[in-house]
Formats: sequence, structure tokens, C-alpha cells
Amino acid sequence: MTRLIFTLRENPRQRLDLSPLVSHRLAGKSVREIERLELQTTRHRIEVGDVFRLRMGDVEQICIEGGGERFDYVGREMAGGELLVEGDVGIQAGRLMSGGRLTVRGNAGPWAASGMKSGVFQITGAAGDRLGAPLPGEMSGTRGGIVVVRGDAGERAGDRMRRGTIIIEGDAGPYAGGRMIAGTVVVLGRAGRLPGYLLKRGTIFLGGCGALSPTFVDCGVHQLLGNRFMAAMVESHSKRAAKLMRQPLRRLAGDMAILGKGEIFVRNGASFLSDT
Repeated sequence: MTRLIFTLRENPRQRLDLSPLVSHRLAGKSVREIERLELQTTRHRIEVGDVFRLRMGDVEQICIEGGGERFDYVGREMAGGELLVEGDVGIQAGRLMSGGRLTVRGNAGPWAASGMKSGVFQITGAAGDRLGAPLPGEMSGTRGGIVVVRGDAGERAGDRMRRGTIIIEGDAGPYAGGRMIAGTVVVLGRAGRLPGYLLKRGTIFLGGCGALSPTFVDCGVHQLLGNRFMAAMVESHSKRAAKLMRQPLRRLAGDMAILGKGEIFVRNGASFLSDT
């Protein structure tokens, strides 16, 4: 069966809440019922039919043709199926996602994959600040699943992450993997200063980085069997990440300022200095 396709009529003049456009919320609805769904906004009432032309198809295979930084909450609480966005998205894409596959062929705004529990989320462009991080007042960020960013990410990617894997194939801003509780963060490019700041547990792989906290202990260069197992797990999502994991890497244990059961692996030969 063909995909259910939403084609953008014109760029919206206000921010839109696209969280209703996921499989479990559209199941059993007719074309007219879908067109009348409200996309909550702060000013004027707007319905799906006002923004998109609809081509009916399988609700388990959804495509949004067109995007923009005003398309907020795309894939929020998504529980299954596939959702493809041909363009950029705004804030909190994939938030609280618990299953399925979300693909954004463009850039994503802040808090993408915030609170994600399971599933696969791919961003072919760049991600904004706080990728996989909690909202204010929440105790943990990403709790499971796989997040892959083919471009760069902003600051505090993986903040307070509890489970899952985040792979950034470009560079990342400061504090990547900061305050992590568990899980895995991979930055194939260069991370900004203080990656793994207040890291409790979990593993961070870096192609290079800015200044590290002085509370990490240099354990020398290793080529660990456990890293090879992790490489096999992520290879289908990022061959470049798997290649990095299989290399001899410098291991740094910490953050000793807190629990100290985490670790950072840095590409052997990459320069970094303690931030004192």
C-alpha cells in the first residue's frame, strides 16, 4: 500500500504542533477526519487541511513533504510505524518516542529526541542544542533507542542521558555527554570543551575534543573487546562510528568529581588539554 502523504501548501506564518501526525493517532480516521485535526498554535486556530494537501495511504508509512523550523513536536510520542519528513523541523522532534522509525531529511531544532525511550531517529542534517536532553525540571534525557545525526550537533548533546545510543557524525558543541547517568554518546568529529562533565556512568567516544575536566584519569591506549561488540551493534546505523570503536583509543576514566564510573575514549593521537 502507498504512503500517507502530507504535502505542504505554503510555509506557515506561525509555529505548528505536528504531534497528531503519527501512526497510532491517525489509525482508523478518514481523509476528512484527518484534515480537520487541529495543529495547536498560540494565535489562530489551524487545521491539517489548511497547511497540507493529503494523499491517503497506509498510516504506518507517513511522509511529510516540506518542512521548516516552525514544525514543532514532529513524531512526539511516536509508538510505531515510519515517519519521514522531507525538510527541516523545529523543537522537540521525536520527544518521548517509544517505537518506530523517524527520519528527518534536514535539520532539527533544540531538544530533539528528548525523553526518547525506544525506536530509531535519524537526522540527515544538523541538530540543535540539547539533543536528547531533558526539559527543565526533568531528571533524565534519552532513555533508550538509537539517534543518528549525520551532521553537527549543538551544545549539551546527551545531557543527563540514561540509556540508548546517540551518534553524531559531525562535530558537537560544549558539554557533550554532560551529567550522563548511563548510555553511549559517539562524536566522530570534534566535541567542544568539557565533554562528559559530571559523567556518572556510561561511555563517550570522541574523534577529538576541546579541553577536558582535570577530574578524568588517563588510563592509556587500549583496543578493548567490549568496544568491538559495541561496534557490531551500531554498524548498521553508522559504519563510521563502528570504525572508530574498533581502533586503539585513549581511555579516560571519570568523572572523579562525582561517581567516577564513566569513561571517555578519544581517538589515539587527538590533542586535548585539561581545563584547569
